[in-house]
Amino acid sequence: MKLTKTLLATTALTVAAGMASADGHMASEMTIVSWGGAYSNSQQEAYHNPYMEKTGVNIINDSSSSEAVAKLRAMNEAGNVTWDVVDVVAADAIRLCDEGLAMEIDPDEHLAPAPDGTSAEDDFGDLIVSDCFIPQIVYSTTFGYRTDMVGDTPPTSVCDVFDTEAYPGKRALEKNPINNMEWALLCDGVAKDEVYDVLETEEGQQQALDKLATIKDEVIWWSAGADTPQLLADGEIVMGSTYNGRLFSVIEEQKQPVAMLWDAQVFDLDGWIIPAGLPEDRLARALDYIYFATDTQRLADQSKYISYGPARASSAPLVSTHADLGIEMAPHMPTDPENAKNTFLYNYEFWADYRDDIDAKFQAWLAQ
Repeated sequence: MKLTKTLLATTALTVAAGMASADGHMASEMTIVSWGGAYSNSQQEAYHNPYMEKTGVNIINDSSSSEAVAKLRAMNEAGNVTWDVVDVVAADAIRLCDEGLAMEIDPDEHLAPAPDGTSAEDDFGDLIVSDCFIPQIVYSTTFGYRTDMVGDTPPTSVCDVFDTEAYPGKRALEKNPINNMEWALLCDGVAKDEVYDVLETEEGQQQALDKLATIKDEVIWWSAGADTPQLLADGEIVMGSTYNGRLFSVIEEQKQPVAMLWDAQVFDLDGWIIPAGLPEDRLARALDYIYFATDTQRLADQSKYISYGPARASSAPLVSTHADLGIEMAPHMPTDPENAKNTFLYNYEFWADYRDDIDAKFQAWLAQ
């Protein structure tokens, strides 16, 4: 959706002036959708609380990001969009933008420049992967494992997930094809730079499912980012995939006997979209929030609470210590050189194009 010139001018002036809800032009309440758990808590501390204090607006949290595409499609069809700002992964932002369900953003008009005057577009750089996507963090999906359940030889390779003889016990994998299909092909002998070429084919998709079938009986399928950390904390699984920040929380904050397996971690981006078709007062509020929440300092502040790298270049030097633990956060980031020795680069465009078809096939396989 493209804004009218009049509305663009109005919202730009509103954002620049930092007007509070008392003005009447902006909604006094907004619903922000994210992923829940430690991640939403980091947003609450770094973004929501300071913004509510600054403006007096009431922020309602919703943890439905894993269902964002389906729910926004349904809301749009019903003509009743109840969300104001939505946190999504980059591939979902591309899909929502392509379908006209997310608003196009002009970085240099709607986002704050860096403190030294560098434009927002240049500060975010290549991480702006869609006209509707406002990058927030660089994170990875990787594996955590129970240190007291792996014997004297802890896992060092992502392919150890498929080795139930050396590492018996339940595993946790996300209940969708993304990452699982890639890891399956890597561990079935496909070269890293050929994974997506293979996955484009019917034969490659079947190859990935066949590899996953070798451990299917030992898998607990998760749908919320908090699931794997809880399963690890409870000792119900020996290893499981989740987001690196969730594992940081269970390891460093909760002091559970869990360690991180960084091998073949999948780099990804997460950020905001604004749903298309919001009424003017809610749109002005959403744009005002986005301008505030994605400035250089705010993105750096989030890293005080969770180990995700900020998406702005100007934020990286401001990453310091954990707000409560006092430990340096840089070594816990997925981008740390020691952690990033063998990464797998997620292909946003591939999943934007193939997600619906492969997901249908994957869910049918799960039901078998």
